[in-house]
Amino acid sequence: MMTIGIIGSGAIGSSFARALAGAGIEATIANSRGPQSLQDLVDELGPSIKAGTREEAASADIVLVAVNWTKLPKALAGLPAWNGRIVIDANNPIEAPLFKPVDLGGRASSEVFAELVPGARIVKAFNHLQAHLLSSDPKAEGGRRVLFYSGDDSAAKAEVAALIDRLGFFGLDLGALSVGARLVQFPGGPLPVHNLVKFG
Repeated sequence: MMTIGIIGSGAIGSSFARALAGAGIEATIANSRGPQSLQDLVDELGPSIKAGTREEAASADIVLVAVNWTKLPKALAGLPAWNGRIVIDANNPIEAPLFKPVDLGGRASSEVFAELVPGARIVKAFNHLQAHLLSSDPKAEGGRRVLFYSGDDSAAKAEVAALIDRLGFFGLDLGALSVGARLVQFPGGPLPVHNLVKFG
């Protein structure tokens, strides 16, 4: 079984952890303030989710990163080499609390993100749904809630697709990062915020 780490304990990171806990999947979650600051969250989520350091979370086989855009460089600095491990880019180029778009000079956010995790196999996923939908029952509307993913490494995408399926969602492959990441990027892409459900 692949190990899972989460860097970032904001809305998306904690909702992803909540979804994992609901499916009984183990993970280590970390933030910039240290494991002690996450005690209430892990107490709530139960034994499958533990708090750890950034380094511990980053050493997992699959690492989801969901951090405020301007804090990404610091959050990912000084970590051990990625060595082909899977990194899920769940970030959007906006800044809370005003949700002001960041000027990326026409580049896709995943292109910028890729430079921060050299040697990783990147899959864009878990960034396009509102956080409360990510942690709620994916079958609530009578079908399976759709989760988009994209990436350039087919084996990495297959691992993330399997995880999406284990969580009860319906994964939809949007192809290469150059295409899929732009479709789900918020703001700018046409797919974020839509709560789509697959029936049948």
